[in-house]
Amino acid sequence: MSIEIDWQAFTPISLVGGLILGVATVILLLGIGRIAGISGIFSSLLKPKRVEMWQVLFILGLVVSPLLYGLVRPLPDVEISTSLPLLIGAGLLVGFGTRLGSGCTSGHGICGNARLSPRSMAATATFMLFGIVTVYIGRHVLGLI
Repeated sequence: MSIEIDWQAFTPISLVGGLILGVATVILLLGIGRIAGISGIFSSLLKPKRVEMWQVLFILGLVVSPLLYGLVRPLPDVEISTSLPLLIGAGLLVGFGTRLGSGCTSGHGICGNARLSPRSMAATATFMLFGIVTVYIGRHVLGLI
C-alpha cells in the first residue's frame, strides 16, 4: 500500500484558507489572549453563564463560511462510506479524547505548537500516533475502513 498526495487538491484557495485561519488565530491570541481551540470554544457555549460574544461569532463563522464559499464556488462532494454506528462511536471517542487531552487538534496542533508548548507537542504527537494506529487496525486488522 502506498500513500499518494492529491496535488490537485492544493489550490490557491487552500492557501487563502490557511492564511485566514492563521491570521484569525493570531488576532484571537494577541487581541484577547485566547486560544482558538474549537472544542473549548464550543463547550463554553454549553455553559450559559460564561458565554462571550466572540465565542458565538467564532462558531457562527465556522457554520457560515462554507455557505459563503458555496456562493462563489461549488462545494466539494462529500462521500461517507462507513456505517452510522462507526461514525457515532468515532465522534464519541474524539470527544472523550478532547476532554482527556484538555483540548483538540486545533487548540494543540495549531495554536499550542505555534507557541512551542510542550504539552501541545505531546498532545499532537499522541493524536497522530493514535490516529495512525486506529487507521491501521481499522483497515488492515478489522477491515472496517
